[in-house]
This record gives sequence, structure tokens and C-alpha cells, in this order.
Amino acid sequence: MIGAVGPASAQYFGQNKVQYEQFDFRSFETDQFEIYFYPEEQQAVEDAARMAERWYDRHSRTFLREFQKKKPLIFYANSPDFQQTNAVRGQLGQGTGGVTESIKERVIMPLTGSYGETDHVLGHELVHSFQYDIALRKNNEGFSLRNMPLWFIEGMAEYLSIGRQDSHTAMWMRDAAVRGDLPTIRQLTRDQQSYFPYRYGQAYMAYIGGKYGDATVTDLYKMSGRVGLDSAFVYTLGITADSLSEEWKQSTRDAFLPATDGRTPVDSVGTAVIGDPGADNQLNISPAVSPDGRYVAFISRRNLFNTNLFVADAETGEIVQELEGTRSNPHFDALRFINSAGAWSPDGRRFAFITFADGRNEINTFNVQTGEIRTRTAVENVGAIHNLAWSPDGQSIAFSGLEGGLSDLYVYDLDQKNVRQLTNDRYAALQPTWSPDGETLAFTTDRGRDGTNFETLEYGEERIGLIDVESGEIRTIRPFSTGMQHNPQFSPDGRSIYFVADQDGFKDVYRYDLDEEATYRVTELKTGVSGITALSPALSVARRSGRMMFSVFSNGGYSIVGLSPEETEGERMTPKEEASNTAALLPPVQPKGDGLVGSYLEDPTTGLTDVDTTQTTKASNRLRLDRIVPPSVGASVGGPVGTQVAGGIGFMFSDILGHRNLSVFVQANGTIKDIGGGVFYSNQENRFNYGVGISHQPSARGRVGRTRSGQFVQIVNRIFRTQVGAQTSYPFSQTNRLELGVGGTRYGFSQTVRAFNRFGQSQEIDAGTVRDPIYFARTSLAYVGDFSRSGLTSPLQGGRYRFQVTPQFGSRNFVSVLADYRRYFYREPVTLAVRGLHRGNYGANEFSGELTDNFISETLGDPYQAGFVRGYSFNSLLEEPNCRANLESCRVGRLYGTRMALGSVELRLPLLGPEVLSLATFEYLPTDLVAFADAGVTWTNEDLTDLSFSSSTIGADATGRLGTGSTERTVAAQPVTSAGVSARVNVLGAIVMEAFYARTFQRTKNWDFGVILRPGW
Repeated sequence: MIGAVGPASAQYFGQNKVQYEQFDFRSFETDQFEIYFYPEEQQAVEDAARMAERWYDRHSRTFLREFQKKKPLIFYANSPDFQQTNAVRGQLGQGTGGVTESIKERVIMPLTGSYGETDHVLGHELVHSFQYDIALRKNNEGFSLRNMPLWFIEGMAEYLSIGRQDSHTAMWMRDAAVRGDLPTIRQLTRDQQSYFPYRYGQAYMAYIGGKYGDATVTDLYKMSGRVGLDSAFVYTLGITADSLSEEWKQSTRDAFLPATDGRTPVDSVGTAVIGDPGADNQLNISPAVSPDGRYVAFISRRNLFNTNLFVADAETGEIVQELEGTRSNPHFDALRFINSAGAWSPDGRRFAFITFADGRNEINTFNVQTGEIRTRTAVENVGAIHNLAWSPDGQSIAFSGLEGGLSDLYVYDLDQKNVRQLTNDRYAALQPTWSPDGETLAFTTDRGRDGTNFETLEYGEERIGLIDVESGEIRTIRPFSTGMQHNPQFSPDGRSIYFVADQDGFKDVYRYDLDEEATYRVTELKTGVSGITALSPALSVARRSGRMMFSVFSNGGYSIVGLSPEETEGERMTPKEEASNTAALLPPVQPKGDGLVGSYLEDPTTGLTDVDTTQTTKASNRLRLDRIVPPSVGASVGGPVGTQVAGGIGFMFSDILGHRNLSVFVQANGTIKDIGGGVFYSNQENRFNYGVGISHQPSARGRVGRTRSGQFVQIVNRIFRTQVGAQTSYPFSQTNRLELGVGGTRYGFSQTVRAFNRFGQSQEIDAGTVRDPIYFARTSLAYVGDFSRSGLTSPLQGGRYRFQVTPQFGSRNFVSVLADYRRYFYREPVTLAVRGLHRGNYGANEFSGELTDNFISETLGDPYQAGFVRGYSFNSLLEEPNCRANLESCRVGRLYGTRMALGSVELRLPLLGPEVLSLATFEYLPTDLVAFADAGVTWTNEDLTDLSFSSSTIGADATGRLGTGSTERTVAAQPVTSAGVSARVNVLGAIVMEAFYARTFQRTKNWDFGVILRPGW
């Protein structure tokens, strides 16, 4: 229970969520929501609040439900700000577009710079709000979200916020149909690694809504929470999950396969340069071709851990340069890759890319020949940066920047080191690219005729914009009247623009001739040209040579294909060839606007209301109850400590933004004097995180014996540990921090002796003088780093370290020193883990092995402390003949001392788990096989110059004396060593059990089994 309510800042290792910025959060209310924002994003948030009210009207009709209280919505201006939120615990990756959590039922999300995409994310998250509202209300007792798989929850949110017309999801379904891998509901539920739950879940929900009516989608959810999804299909739809799966698969094949006839297979288009279009689990995206067409820079995941920047030969695909891994590079926390592509300098010697560092995006450039990072540029007053474009004269870099949740075009002068803003409005301004003469930027936007209407919040589909860099004059090009057109790239002569469009439901490359005002088709793929998201950059054209490269989606992954200049001309399209994008409709194909979902997506005004922001106030920091640690009650009769009543309860509070946290617990274990508890408070609003706490924890140990007169007695010794402390930490980055702590501890002692007569009656006897209390005051300073990447039972790659010094004063004066360093070297599929540990109390009194020395001693012999010497414990002493004569001396010499050193090596082999992580696929009980070798030693003298490895050496106390019978002799500290194998199993994703067989230096074998929480090792 103490662990459940303790402050998070006290973690031994762990990566940091850094508060780089201090946001001045404000709040206002609408009819259904509490809106939290900061002033920089007010305009965009006011519009988002109107979107939220409209989504509430839509979803309340779909779910046939109304909120009983207002739900909190917390908006951040961009993704870098969002990744600093305290409202969501743990790190947030780039792929997280928003979060809806169940404790306070908050929606937390960043604005995207595109009103249409922000509206989609908000609509998706508010579906989750309705799902939680149903699941968590008291009138729905027995309702359980555990009955619902992720594809069902997320697929419903995607369908109810996008509908059935979605070329991106249709591309995924065509790909699966072409390769004959359409999953059943059972497969979706069991294998979330192979079948992305958002895309496949949306397709299944579209089928259910299309065949049975959209209201059935929410009815299915309500029934599933009570009886489980399989039974809900039968009760709600009158069909089993297996039969529904076969119907959906056949409907998907019927809808998509005929449309692919005559189209080019992905493995037959151009030349596959990076990756194999038919291979599994590929991620090769964001291609950027060098000006001469010789090289291509791209972002790729080459193993389980690193998504990194590579440069390859554009003809052969041979890797010629790799950016230093983001986990080992201290200059940035992450490489931005979902919405960003890099840019080449005109001479092809340098490459610019975007990183996340110090809470903001930076423009970094590196030397392609050496891989050395040359410059790092943080652009002031621009919160996030997307899509770089290096000017033809090499003097400036254009980019799409997000400030206040709105996207605009900027140009950064590399020599003058200043930035000029080209646009300043609410329209999207994304993916800029320079014309060859450097006078014009082409970009993706939603402005122009039939563009976004900010009064009705009706969104225009993406089209191509052209802006004169000097005058700022903008005009738009819309080659097709349906679908989106994005990711523009100029031809070398500047007379054509290449772009990606989905006008017929397929995402292909087209060329628009600016002089002829005519459109030419370049590709006609069975699947599509795409990045990770529908709007991710996927296309690049060499500035001088005209060589084209683009990422294609196939077999659930992404590869990069190249076309020669001759192959990029394309065939001219006539107006009659322009078709409605019916291929983007998920089966069963229905007219646009049909059904409940389709009708409200086509109706922008119903539910749209104005919001009043005149009553804006400072965001409340009032603490609210998050959860109660379930109360426990128990009792025991008899035993060494007598009859006891045990129980406890804990309460956890936090404010709406997650900055302040309060934990309170009470715990009883015996009599009134055995009641303990604690209060902990932490504040993470600023970069300096701090926490304070006070606790009182009694513990009792008892024994029963008989006096010489034959009378039974019960002796109970109690230790009362009262602690008060404060701790602050300053994170330098996500991977390292400095910690400072102060505190004090009082150890009090009591003894109770009760005598029993032959009738079982007891009488308390005066125990005499109990030892005086022990007091310690302490300060501590620690430097902590964690750049590890975890597997399912333990870290697989990277490293961790903690170096700490803790002076302690009071009843004993000494300095505690801790040095713990661990590295993990991964080479698929095994990990070599190496650990070195030293703990010592310097300046402490000589160790005599008494109870009071336990507070300053170190031990090797506890088998349930993660990472200590396995196979050797106190019980091991009983099997050593020499120790039987003087067990206490053995215990002191072998296992205890004021200092300790430990070394350990493990070779870890993942046996069971997900397919991408294990030798055998079995996700329900992840298991690693481990071969290990441990060695450790404790000592009390100042050095180990007399360290002995003799098997006849038993141990030594602080003075070097060892008792064996009546003989004394001086010996040195003796190491304890063991080697063996173990099986490490992860249960419920949190508890790691380890069973091992070890052969120790002193013994021939040892079996042991433990249930351990292992966050450190």
C-alpha cells in the first residue's frame, strides 16, 4: 500500500516527463464541457469548443444518452506542449493524437493546425467520453470495459467520427484483401500487433452500421459491457461473431477486389529502393531525394527500438549514413517523423531534419558525408515545426509552423538567424516546397473556393496553394473537385507540380501542368502512395535530376519506390475520367450522407452553438479524489504475536491538470499501537518537481518460549519507524535528472512480555528497560539516468544508472554511497545485460551484527531483492558444516557488512510473447529464459586487499575475527558467487515472477522461487 500511494518522484530509475514550459492555464464552461487552455491558443480553442458541443449533440443522439455533469477538455497548442502534460501519467509518443482517461473523464489533446483533423481527433475522443460515461455510472453496475477488445473500442470511435468514406482505411482493407489476409473478429481480438485496431475496427463498425443501422453500433457496446462481445453479437445482431466475420470478409472482397483490376501491383511499380513491398513489418517513410537524385534520406525502423534517419544510395538502396541514435544522442529527445520530412541543401552536402528537444521542435542539420550534426536551431515564437524545405539559393529554410494551435508558413534566414511569417490566419498551411526560381512556395491548404468555413465549421478538403514569397499573394489549385490533393513537389523546370490525390478512392501520384492547366496520372496502384497518416508526406522529386521517390503501402507496411524522370510524365487525364471517390467507401457501399453517421457528418450546423469566453477564469488547482485503494480487513489468532486485526485503506487526490498529487493511507496490523499511516504530497507543475511526506510505520516480531519453571511466555518486540522528508528533482532531459532530498527518521522500540499459566490465562510482565530510540537526519544527492527500452519482462536495450551520496547524522554518523550502473546490449533476439552495484556506509561504526546495525548494514543474502545474488540466502548457511558450529559468525561474515559490491551478467532470450518480440507467439504469458552469473561480497574493512576466494574461508566480522568452535583466526571477506538459469514470466503486465536454478560457490545446487516487482532490473 505504501508503494501504491508513494510519490512518483521517488522512483529509483525511470524516464522523466519534463515540464519545459510553464503554461498559464485558464478555463471557461460551455453547456456540456469545462474547457482548459492557455492564452496563446484562445482563438483555436474557442472554435474547438464549438466543435465539442456539436459532437456532443451528434454522439448523444447516437448513444441515446446525455451527460449528467460537464466533462473536462484540456487543449494544448501543439504536440510538443501536449507531451509535457501531467494529466496523463507516463510518456506520450508522437503517435498519440489525444487521450481520454477514466479517472476524471478528461479529454486531453493537442491542436493539429488543421481544423478538419482537430475536429476528427476531438470527435474520436468524445466517443470515448460517452463510452466511459456509460461504463462508470452507478446505474450500470456490472458493466465492464474488460469485456471489450481494443479494435472494438477504437474502431467505434473512428467510425463515429469519420464515417465510412475514408480512403486511408479503404487502402488498408484493399491491401489485406489483395493478399488474402482479412482478419476474423477472433484474430483481431487476439493479435493486435498484426492487425491495426483503428483501421480494421473502423471497417468492421462501418459494416455493422451499414447493414444493421448505426444505432446498432452503440447498442452493441451497451450489451457487450454486460455479457461480453461474443454474446452481444448474438443478442443484438442475431448472428455469431464467426458468421459476422465471414460476411464482412466476403463483402470487403466484393467491394474492393474488382476495383483493383487493371491496376499496378505495388511490387511492379518503378524500382523498389528501400524495403521490399511484399515483406512484413516494414516502416520506411518520408523519402527526400537529394537535388542530383543520387541519394535518398528517409526515416526507418530497422529494429524493434529505433526509428531513425538514414541516407541511402537512390539506385541500390545501400545505406551510406545513419544519424546517431536518438537514445544515445544527448542533444535531442526524439526524431519527428509522422508529420515531417527533411530537406536537402542545394549542394547536397547537408540535410535538415526536425527533432524534439527542450520542449520544442528544433531544426537540425547534419553533414551527410560524416554524419556530424552541424547546427541546431530553435525558432522563437513557433511552438511546433513540420515539413522543411531548403531554398534553392541555400540561404533559408521554409517550414510549416504551429503557434497557438494554428498552422502558418514561415521562412527562416540561416545567415541572419531570423524568421519571417508568410501567412497569418486559421487556414491550414502544410507541406511547403520551393519552386526552382525561389519565388514561390507550393503548400497544402484548405483555403479557397469551397474551402473551410469558420462560421459553420465546414471543412474544405486539402488542395494545393501557391504563395508569392515576396508579396504574400496566394492562389489555390484544385485539380480534382473531390478528395484531397496534398504533398506538392515542383518539377525541375518549375512548370509542373506533382502531388498525391485520392480523387477516385485510390491514393496515387499525379502531375499538374501549370501552363496547360491539365492533370496527368503518374501511378495507378492497387493499394496506395501513403505515409503513416492520410496527410503524412510521402512524395519527393529531385530538384535537378527530376528523379521521383515515394512511399507505398503494402502488406501492412511501407517501402520506398523510385521512378526515373521519364517515368514521371504520366498520361493526360480528361475531365470525364474524374470519378467520385466511391472506392473510399467502406462496405456495404452506400450513398454519401446515408445513415445516422453519414447524415450528421454532412450536416455542419445542427448542434453548432456559440460559446461565451467572457467568464474565463484561472484554472482551478483544487484537489479531487482520483481513486481509493481498496480497503482490506483481516484477522489472525494465536501465533508469535498473538491475536491481530489487520487492514488498511488509501486515498489518492490530484488537481484537474495533474500538477498536484496527494496520497493518504492508514494501515493497521495488530493492536492500537500497531496503527500506522502516511501522507505524501507532490507538485510537478514546474521543471523543479518536489514532494514532501510523513509516515509512521510500526512492525512487530514475536516469539514464544518456556521459562526454566516451565511457564510459557510470549515476547513481542516492536519497532516504530517515523519518517519525514522532502525531495526535489530537476530533469535535464527525458533521460537524466538530478535529485536532492532531506529528511529524518526516528526508530522507537518497545517490548511486551506475557506469561501464560496452565489454564491459558495470561499476565503482562515488566520487560525492563527498552533500548533508547535511534535518530537519523539525512540529506541526499543523486544523479539518475535511464535511456533503456523495455521488453515484456525486463529492459532489452540501452542503459540505466544511479549515483547517490547520502550523509546521515544522529545516533550514528556516516555517509551512504550508492553506485548502480546497468547496460543492455541487444542483438536480435537476445539481450546481454550487465550490472555493477556498490552500496556502502562510510564512516560508520564497526559492524557487530546486532539489531541496531541493521540500519546501516548492507546484505547480499535476501533472495527476494531484485538483482542480488541468486541461489544464496540465510538458509544456505545451514547446509555448510563449518557454519553450524557458529552460525551467527557465518551470517555476519558472509552476508552482512557496512559495504557491498555486486556484479551480474544475464543473457536473456525471449521465449513467449508477441510475434515481433519472441521466438514463439503466445501473448498471454510473456516469458524469457535467462542464463545468469552473479557475484557479490560484503565487507567492513577499508579495502579488499586481503580478499579471499578460498572455499575453506567462512567469513569475518568487523575486526577480522571468525569464531569456529573455540578457535579464532583472521580472515578476509569472502565473495559469494552463483551461476544458473531462470525463467522470468510477466503476469498481468505488471508482476514479474522468476524461478531459477542456481549453483553457488559453496553449494552444489539451489532451487528458489519468488514473486517480485522488478521495475529496476
